[in-house]
Amino acid sequence: MSFAKAFAIARENAGFNQREAAQRLGVNQSTVCFWETGRNFPRATMLVKMADLYCCSMDQLLGREQQSLQRVK
Repeated sequence: MSFAKAFAIARENAGFNQREAAQRLGVNQSTVCFWETGRNFPRATMLVKMADLYCCSMDQLLGREQQSLQRVK
């Protein structure tokens, strides 16, 4: 799974839209959009914040964990 896709799935599973996630992470909504479309990549410090906010591991966000993120239905 791509980084961008993992970011979007983690956010959705946590129940946030892009605007809400951006507010909680202290960035613009366009920044979250860029991460989720692969136009940009967050810094390591932001990955830690994202993992905490989305209640997942950094390995899941990076697609490295065996049980990578799946959409919650």
